[in-house]
Amino acid sequence: MYDMKALTDLFQNNRAWAQSVVDRDPGFFTRLLHQQAPEYLWIGCSDSRVPANEIVGLLPGELFVHRNVANMVVHTDLNCLSVLQYAIDALGVRHVIVCGHYGCGGVHAVLNGDKFGTIDNWLRHVHDVADKHQTMLETIGDRRERVNRLCELNVIEQVRNVCMTTAVQDAWSRGRALSVHGWIYDLKDGLLRDLGISIGGTNEITSSYKSALARLGGPIIAAQPGQS
Repeated sequence: MYDMKALTDLFQNNRAWAQSVVDRDPGFFTRLLHQQAPEYLWIGCSDSRVPANEIVGLLPGELFVHRNVANMVVHTDLNCLSVLQYAIDALGVRHVIVCGHYGCGGVHAVLNGDKFGTIDNWLRHVHDVADKHQTMLETIGDRRERVNRLCELNVIEQVRNVCMTTAVQDAWSRGRALSVHGWIYDLKDGLLRDLGISIGGTNEITSSYKSALARLGGPIIAAQPGQS
């Protein structure tokens, strides 16, 4: 049997929240009904401790959000790609933010060799990031620090993946002002940290990617064909 009281509590919480919003701003929901004009798309982790809007202090309607386990951007994931294209072409966002978080359970599972079933297929993409940066990771003796470094590396790789999507490439080819950024969130203090990768055009991908890796002490990886 399911716990009906737990569900009832959620409805009660919702009514209390809605009333508190109206008390502070009587016209809030009326405006929200007719307006969705976010400047930002947030691609983050599904972790329940990382609430996107609250972290950056934005109201509903001000941040378009896509979340999945370990904040991945996979070029065969039509869900993420559809969100990305809609955000760019229909909503006109100007910034795409990939935000990971330290201590990510998915990243920890990869380094720990844990097996959970279906999700292991999804986390194979994190394995790929770990394999790519194995040399850097092997220099870190402390396991927690190694997990956190892979969390950072994963964000950097996903920023690069965002930049290589057709939605972003097409936007840049049309002269759209669009930037992609990599951030990470620390559960210990609630603060965001900039990972030093912000890209505003195809010609910036490799230089910004190399710079971000260098800041982490990693090797400079050769540019891929067609990049500079």
